[in-house]
Amino acid sequence: MININKNNLKNDPSPYLQQHKNNPVNWQTWSSETLYIAKSNSKPILLSIGYASCHWCHVMAHESFEDTQTAKLMNEYFINIKVDREERPDLDFIFQSSFQLFNQTGGGWPLTMFLDENGVPFMGGTYFPKNPQHGLPSFQTVLTKVNEAYKENRENIIKQKSLIVKNLELKKTSVLNQDLEPILELSLNNLDPINGGFKGSPKFPTFNLFETLLYFYNKTKNNKYLDPITLLLKKICSKGIYDHVEGGIARYTIDENWVTPHFEKMLYDNAQFILLLSRYCKIKPDNYLKFKLEQTIEFLINNFTTDETGLMGSAYDADSEGVEGKYYVYSYEEIRNLHEIGEYFEIDATGNWENKIILIEKKLAPQKLIKELKNIRLKRRRPFFDKKNQLDLNCLWISSLLAAHEILPEKKYLKFAEDYFLKIEKLFLDKGVHHSYSKNIVFLEDYAFLINALLDLSNATMNFKYTDLAKKLCIEVINGFYIKEKNIFQKNKIDTKDSFFDPIEISDNTTPNGNAMMLLNFTRLGFVSEGKKLSSSLNGYLNIYKSYMITAIKALDFFNSKLSGKNCDEQGCKLND
Repeated sequence: MININKNNLKNDPSPYLQQHKNNPVNWQTWSSETLYIAKSNSKPILLSIGYASCHWCHVMAHESFEDTQTAKLMNEYFINIKVDREERPDLDFIFQSSFQLFNQTGGGWPLTMFLDENGVPFMGGTYFPKNPQHGLPSFQTVLTKVNEAYKENRENIIKQKSLIVKNLELKKTSVLNQDLEPILELSLNNLDPINGGFKGSPKFPTFNLFETLLYFYNKTKNNKYLDPITLLLKKICSKGIYDHVEGGIARYTIDENWVTPHFEKMLYDNAQFILLLSRYCKIKPDNYLKFKLEQTIEFLINNFTTDETGLMGSAYDADSEGVEGKYYVYSYEEIRNLHEIGEYFEIDATGNWENKIILIEKKLAPQKLIKELKNIRLKRRRPFFDKKNQLDLNCLWISSLLAAHEILPEKKYLKFAEDYFLKIEKLFLDKGVHHSYSKNIVFLEDYAFLINALLDLSNATMNFKYTDLAKKLCIEVINGFYIKEKNIFQKNKIDTKDSFFDPIEISDNTTPNGNAMMLLNFTRLGFVSEGKKLSSSLNGYLNIYKSYMITAIKALDFFNSKLSGKNCDEQGCKLND
């Protein structure tokens, strides 16, 4: 039996949980045992979800979780559970959806949810400050009010489970195959014609949309699909979201002009960036974009590869030495005397962010200047690196390498990808497919991206051992994740029983959706009957959720086109057919 009167995170391998092992909060990991203790003690749960490179997670940790008075209230009123969203994306999905249900707005991290003693949410928020500000109450006030509300309304709160489950369940309509391009047009209407990407701020690259646009360009040769991609790539490759010194992109920018990044660098963003750059350059060769492509690949190889496994870690923090962006920005005094720097970058003595300079590119700088800029950085402490190896993201990395191989064959990325898969096989497949640290946890996306990578390897090498393994894994997915009554795949395995709700996810998140990816996989492998059932369900959901299901639009069109006998692959169809 675990001791709930102490912090029990010290033995958990998650880098995020390790960051909190010395908090005065009596943190527990998510487990059936922890939930049982909460129920046995009739005590509500405070659930905190985040990830190791999350800036606002660090802020809330420093302000509240390291504060003894706040910790005292948390320990007195709640069973406190800490979850790494990258380790348990199913829990993150469930409770982010719950947050959106309660608050009618998008969520984020840190996610702070209050659950009843059965693990069912009844209220929540994201970041709460230590002191009241910007219309938010202090975290201590929140803790006290929630505790009072639970004591006064415990029975009514517990009775809400059926209503919450009903509202979390997906809505679906019955619909025959439909014209998909008009649904895609809804997203086109929201694009920024000046800066690229979606209108407004904060600004995310949303690669799933642009991959789908590229697919429809290949199918139709209509420039209305290609032009937004051209604009996006040109903008983000020259602006502050791109690291002109070392390569790679940040998670997003807080402005609409791609200037001021939220400085964390994620594997999933950069792998998708490489994928889109590669597929775009295959259609429209561009030396400038090819340079950015190669620079980003080399950055990932040199900086994301973990020594222990040789596989890719998860992310770099936005902060270093406790300051957001410190590693990446420059003072005017640091760079003013560098030779001809003003010719290659926009330089202003007053800076462009908090009196510091985020590099904005005018034109490609010579390597001598880049080296000088890098040498300044080397005097600083690098941001924290989350070394967590995740199966889905490492498979996405393989697919991005194979796409880059078509553009840069001299770089031997094909050989690299083949060797890389052997490492994945050894770590993730030899003793059963799993997501990250726990050998007992695996998600639909792990299988979906693994199968996709195997099919990409098969196409690139003409070695059908990869196809054979992909078929075998498809059967495992059908047996382990498929819900026959709904003709859809669950996010976690159907025998997973440590949460109040079994999540089905059909919308894209930071990466393409697992159900959409499985339809692509079924289509590529010729699993027609399975594809028909899945496509029918996705069509029904698409009528309601529309722009949230961008990858599903691509997958459905690909499946329908192949079914009608057209000469297609996952990147588009031949116009003459």
